[in-house]
Amino acid sequence: MGEADRYQEYRIQRRRFTLGQPGNSLMWLFALNVVLFLVLLLIKTGIAVDTHSETVFYSTVLNWFQLPAGMDKLSGRPWTILSYMFSDVSVIRIFSNMLWLWAFGSVLQALTGNRKLIPVYLYGGFSGALFFILTANLIPATSTTINEMWLLGANPAIMAVAVAGTMISPGYRFFAHINGGIPLWVITLVYAGINLASVYRLPPAYPLSYLGGAFAGFLLVVLLRRNIDGCSWMNGLYNWVLNLFNPDKSRKEHSVKEKVFYNTGNRAPFHKTSNITQQRVDEILDKISQKGYHHLTKEEKEILKRASEE
Repeated sequence: MGEADRYQEYRIQRRRFTLGQPGNSLMWLFALNVVLFLVLLLIKTGIAVDTHSETVFYSTVLNWFQLPAGMDKLSGRPWTILSYMFSDVSVIRIFSNMLWLWAFGSVLQALTGNRKLIPVYLYGGFSGALFFILTANLIPATSTTINEMWLLGANPAIMAVAVAGTMISPGYRFFAHINGGIPLWVITLVYAGINLASVYRLPPAYPLSYLGGAFAGFLLVVLLRRNIDGCSWMNGLYNWVLNLFNPDKSRKEHSVKEKVFYNTGNRAPFHKTSNITQQRVDEILDKISQKGYHHLTKEEKEILKRASEE
């Protein structure tokens, strides 16, 4: 068994669901939204068949998942601050939201890896909930209808993902092979416009909940640029809880190098020096124009540096 085979075997042994590598965070978000939608749809259909009315479903089942604006109801169902962002009962809306989540989520995951997507999604949902509740309770015009106001769906959370990805790489392009493609910032503006247009006749708490999600994505990237990672504590908390139920963590952990490649002593590792060609430099420059300099690998940055010195 060669070194490559041993490394592959090690990766398979370590594979498990995680907020970070090697799990696919986007797939888990997508699956959780779809599964919960199907469960609610099944319950709704069953109640409708049994009672010939959907009213019972909305009053006895959905109220335990959607976020109420009234503080008296929220105090009895605090978990809805989390559950609302994964719940939906509209076929059209869940289909639309999952398409947008897949589009923006795949970009953010490609740019930052798996350890940012789920925290950004959660932050967006929490921020959207906060904006929704505060606006509904502070604006006098909504005081008479506050007990009839509920928030449901992934829209604020997806807004956070969209804005975060756009701030990191606004020049990222969809369908780049077709006339240069469409910039990510344009897609984000279209998504924001569709969201706001769908709720412009509703009380201000609804559009502001979407803006709350966008604000969360904006703030996370601003902090990240200042070397403040607002996502790390979520990943750390998840790993800590998971390790409580993992007996293998009590054993001494060895590094990947020790497990796969053995101990090499004090010998320096092999260092690959890439040949510099004009074609390679052009490819790197194209990558910068499409995704930004920060998206280059360490090797690509070294090639540019060496090319500038020649």
